[in-house]
Amino acid sequence: MLPMPDRPTITDALRARRLLGDHLPPTPMWSYPSLDATAGATVLVKHENVQPTGAFKVRGGLTLLAGMDRDERARGIVGYSTGNHAQSLAYAASRFGAPCLIVMPERPNPAKASTVRALGAELIEAGADLGEAATHAARLAEERGMRLVSAADEPGLIAGVATAYLEIFDQEPGLDALVVPVGGGSGAAAACLVASALAPRCEVIAVQSAASPAAHDSWRAGGTPLTRPNRTRVEGLATGSGFALTQRIMRTGLADFLLVDDDAIAEAQWTLMRDAHTLAEGAGAASLAALLTHRERFAGRRVAVVCSGANASEREILACREGRQQEQSQQSQQSQSQSQSQSPLSSLP
Repeated sequence: MLPMPDRPTITDALRARRLLGDHLPPTPMWSYPSLDATAGATVLVKHENVQPTGAFKVRGGLTLLAGMDRDERARGIVGYSTGNHAQSLAYAASRFGAPCLIVMPERPNPAKASTVRALGAELIEAGADLGEAATHAARLAEERGMRLVSAADEPGLIAGVATAYLEIFDQEPGLDALVVPVGGGSGAAAACLVASALAPRCEVIAVQSAASPAAHDSWRAGGTPLTRPNRTRVEGLATGSGFALTQRIMRTGLADFLLVDDDAIAEAQWTLMRDAHTLAEGAGAASLAALLTHRERFAGRRVAVVCSGANASEREILACREGRQQEQSQQSQQSQSQSQSQSPLSSLP
């Protein structure tokens, strides 16, 4: 059994922020009146979708590679991912001149796969889901003598991701709640790490797809990593098991862990596009989906949601277009109905 990685500290996050200052500018956090009206709360959107890889995980990849010694980087890294973690590692490896091998489950998001290859990484498709891809990646790492990078149980990744939450509390210290999407849990663990040090009164609330509830169920079970069916269509949330390190941090840091269904996430994607002019992939819209699903929990509060990524597949973008068309059709029908009810002729026998 592998030893448990060390838990990162706020000092690690501050060091990562200094390091990343040479690579990544802070990302914006904006509020939108239309979105506030829709949600019934003051909603601040942290735009990690504008990162060079289109997602927050690039912070972790750069921090991890920077912390490796020259010989370890020369041997290279192996990662497994549905996409954004893969792009993060490929991007960081290209910046540091390290070989990079990525294993994705079969039939990955074409845009994410194309980006990984464009960044110079070797890409292998193997396994029906992330768990099978992870097994294949571990075998390849051993065969090639490369460093296997976990999707979540990496202190360097969590410290790097924590820089996003340092920015959030710099930008808005008076938050009532911070809602974070969870796949493996590096983002939520990082949020717990920073909030406990800088904003202990702010509730950190995690959200995951009900179709892939492994992290949620693990947290509810006291932090013991559990395996659950992995059926979500939201790539960034598609993990079938909990991760020990992120669960250990989330267990003491989260105020709550919510589940939302995939249709609610799709609705939140369209809402972000309509009200916040923001293209989000499913995982990037999950935080807003939690607000829209659990309105009473957040009503009247000042809440930050993390738009963790913008790498939506063509299918997701088309679904958003269909959502707009359906909304326009409903509005047209309502308008016609109101017009008929207000017409003087409608009262005639």
